[in-house]
Amino acid sequence: MGSGTTLVYCDQTDIGRRRANNQDSLAVVPPVSPQQYQSRGWLLLVADGMGAHVAGERASKIAAEQVPLIYEKNAQRSPPLALLRGLEQANTEINLRGRRQPEYLGMGTTCTTLVLVPRGVLVGHVGDSRAYRLRGTTLDQLTRDHSAVWELESQGGLTREQAERTVGKNVITRSMGPHARVEVDIEGPHPVEQGDVYLLCSDGLSGQVADEEIGLFLKELPPRDACAALVGLTLVRGAPDNVTVIVAKAGAEEVSANVHGAPAWALDEDYQPRSQKQQLPWKQLAIAAGSLLIALLLSPWGDFVRSLGDLPRTICSVASAAALLVMVAMVVMAFVGFALPAGDGRSLASGRRLGQGPYRTYNCSPRAALVEGIVASAESAADGLAPPECDRMLAAATRARKFIAAGSFHEATVAAAEAIAVYSRSVEEARSGDTLRVPPPSPPGGHHDERG
Repeated sequence: MGSGTTLVYCDQTDIGRRRANNQDSLAVVPPVSPQQYQSRGWLLLVADGMGAHVAGERASKIAAEQVPLIYEKNAQRSPPLALLRGLEQANTEINLRGRRQPEYLGMGTTCTTLVLVPRGVLVGHVGDSRAYRLRGTTLDQLTRDHSAVWELESQGGLTREQAERTVGKNVITRSMGPHARVEVDIEGPHPVEQGDVYLLCSDGLSGQVADEEIGLFLKELPPRDACAALVGLTLVRGAPDNVTVIVAKAGAEEVSANVHGAPAWALDEDYQPRSQKQQLPWKQLAIAAGSLLIALLLSPWGDFVRSLGDLPRTICSVASAAALLVMVAMVVMAFVGFALPAGDGRSLASGRRLGQGPYRTYNCSPRAALVEGIVASAESAADGLAPPECDRMLAAATRARKFIAAGSFHEATVAAAEAIAVYSRSVEEARSGDTLRVPPPSPPGGHHDERG
């Protein structure tokens, strides 16, 4: 069984270009031993705060501190129950602090938490931050946005763009903190394969970078470079919001264990697991045996039935066939009930999972148009730089275009990431006061979103 020691991850958060403070928070809690990996695994978390002044920042920090702490304290419970308790109790803490301190009244935060345990990946989720999985060239969104746009689009009749024009991009329907109770989505466990890449992000990334672009960077770059390129691309495109990203790549020690016959996971406090020595389903087996006996007695090939007239013989044949069907149904029910207990909503049998995810799937195969869009954004942003940064950025973009023309999309993606890195460094230098070459874009008019 795996020890959880081969996961490679990187995390990064950025204030963006138009915010006065960073209301995003993150947490990565690795297991300190193989035994701890077996009991509670890895925990990754991204939270995006909401509220005026420092309220949103405070709310997201509480989530990033309390969810891992409460999850750890509940490690004796099943992972989905411990994760649920972590999110619910953190919500209570945020709500209480908001009611006690006027400056924090109404504060809230999104919270997306990924737990990787031997049985697979679990996701606990509130809000519109996201969790993704890249497998091969397929990017799966493991969470659904708790937003008005998602609801309008899911109901049909409106495209995403139409829904955004109708209600605005940043109207969320569920968050932690504003209310004493919160509904939490628990998804999974999703089995883990070697090479799977997981990404957690705030909407500062998903609002500026297309899903296919996210998948491209995750596929073509190692976690550290992919993380930097994704955050950098939001800066290239103006970064109107805080942006936070965690990228984690599973290795051989994180591949999901064979869970056949593993104990069910409790989903409430009072659940009592079945004895390891389960009782045979005698009732179904008895009905099956009785049905088989009836089928044999009424078989059209038996001497008694063959001695009857045409009509009685037909009736017996139909009854025999019906008895055989009942027998087969009872045998199947007995097997399923014994081998895979269905549960009653209080437990999760091995091999089964919670939630309906993945909710959206994208083909992220490298292609000219996909890389071209990233390169075009980099070239446009280079106009705001002074030499020599502008020259270096355009030189990297030119190399990327040559690779695109040659069909070398991996090399083109690497070159595009190099161009983005030049811009990111220039932004950091401007913030530190070493240079003023990259002035932040002017805020657009219209709706002001107080989320980080």
